[in-house]
Amino acid sequence: MEKTTEWKVRSFRPEDLPACRRLYHEGLLGGELAANDTGLDLDDIPSNYLNKPGNHFWVAENEAGEVVGMVGVQHWEEESAGQVRRLRVARDHRRRGVGSALVETALQFCNENQYLKITLESYMDREPALKIFDKFRFRHERSRMVGTKELLYFYRDLYVGSPRALKGDELHSGPGGMGG
Repeated sequence: MEKTTEWKVRSFRPEDLPACRRLYHEGLLGGELAANDTGLDLDDIPSNYLNKPGNHFWVAENEAGEVVGMVGVQHWEEESAGQVRRLRVARDHRRRGVGSALVETALQFCNENQYLKITLESYMDREPALKIFDKFRFRHERSRMVGTKELLYFYRDLYVGSPRALKGDELHSGPGGMGG
């Protein structure tokens, strides 16, 4: 029996903005802005993500045309890195592969743009997101307290070329055949 997908990932369009704001607010821990995040980048997604080379923003849309997820990538030129930002999935669409598809889209974009590394951050309280990061082999780099919450920093190397295994490591490719 073939699995049917009830959503698709596509580039952000201006009419998606209200749904993206809703997803952002739905994902706030305790319903409050974090001390290190104002969410201002979402007020103008085209300027912050679409009109700058190396940046992009996607949404997951269900069959009814509703936005049920989102993710963005911002390029950090000095580090040749991309930062995954604003990963959100509507509560009623979680555990259906939406978050994984959004992360895979972001990873593919970073590979195509030849970034050497991808970074992201998340609060410890976001267990579903932490599971996705583990699935895509992001590594925990460090943590710090922001107010009363633990903020975790993750990265994934995307070096071009043939990776060499360290003693005891296995070589394998990641999602979609991407190494790393």
